[in-house]
Amino acid sequence: MTKAADPTLWTLVQAADAVAAGEISSRELTEACLARVAKWQPVINAFIHLEADLALQMADAVDAARARGEALGPLAGVPMAHKDMFYRAGMLATCGSKIRKDFRPDITATVMERLDAAGAVYLGGLNMAEFALGPTGHNDHWGHCRNPWNPAHITGGSSSGSGAATAARLSFGALGSDTGGSVRLPAGANGLVGIKPSYGRVSRYGAMGLSFTHDTVGPLTRTVRDNARMYAVISGGDPNDPTASRRAVPDFEAACINPDIKGLRIGVPETYYRASLDPEVGALMDASLQVFRDLGAIIKPVAIPDPDRNSDLANLITASEGATLHAHWLRTCPQDYGSQARARLEAGLA
Repeated sequence: MTKAADPTLWTLVQAADAVAAGEISSRELTEACLARVAKWQPVINAFIHLEADLALQMADAVDAARARGEALGPLAGVPMAHKDMFYRAGMLATCGSKIRKDFRPDITATVMERLDAAGAVYLGGLNMAEFALGPTGHNDHWGHCRNPWNPAHITGGSSSGSGAATAARLSFGALGSDTGGSVRLPAGANGLVGIKPSYGRVSRYGAMGLSFTHDTVGPLTRTVRDNARMYAVISGGDPNDPTASRRAVPDFEAACINPDIKGLRIGVPETYYRASLDPEVGALMDASLQVFRDLGAIIKPVAIPDPDRNSDLANLITASEGATLHAHWLRTCPQDYGSQARARLEAGLA
């Protein structure tokens, strides 16, 4: 793939490989992203807090390591921002709320430590639905995040800033959380690749909790290969999270470089969404399925049970577990919640 003249338009993989090859310094890349943030933040409100000084320090450290001939990590020098619910010791983590507007944790999330170890540069905390409770991405406390393709449209939530910042080329990728669609919704609304990992693939230590049965942490990126590289970095067992799987992490990126899906069976539900699907969306989905057919995959229509029943059960679990985690604040400062978050949490008390 040919690289664009503007480095902020590169893919994550292109940016990391360019830094490793000395084609661009991490400081140059970071300064380009910060300049783009200055232009787009007033339009889309993707950031809750920008950590420009820290980002430049981290970029300089990568450049110095490269100058010394040290081996660089797979994300070395690449600027990224993340949903403002992943803790960094001593740094702001608002969780998109008024209640935690000044919260500074004393621990660092495992996923953040792994990104740091891979050489990524931290730009700051991104906007999100309050306490990750909102499918549209609106936020009454920090201002609504806007879709960069059309600011009049929603970003999807709750990882609204992660979707908007990555789509607007402010960040080469971003972490989100997905309890009931909060990575997948902004990925779809912003034209990105997002994945909800299998339960246990990625440690949740140091990430704000909502539902311990359903919470997952996943990346939003511009391409599948970008997603594979970032996903591999954050995956794996963690002694701080007993639910994290200790199974070996596959080479996700290798499968993107030389895809071989001949004979792979892909199930497509016959019912559920087709009845009310927009014709343009349906045509695009059919075109995507044809790509898989051309690559040798077998597309198989399947009948599935009514997913609304499972969705109702999942919402019941999420509501009760969320109310458990928020019980103290619901008793002591209910007025500090936005109306949507408070209504959803209070329902869980029943």
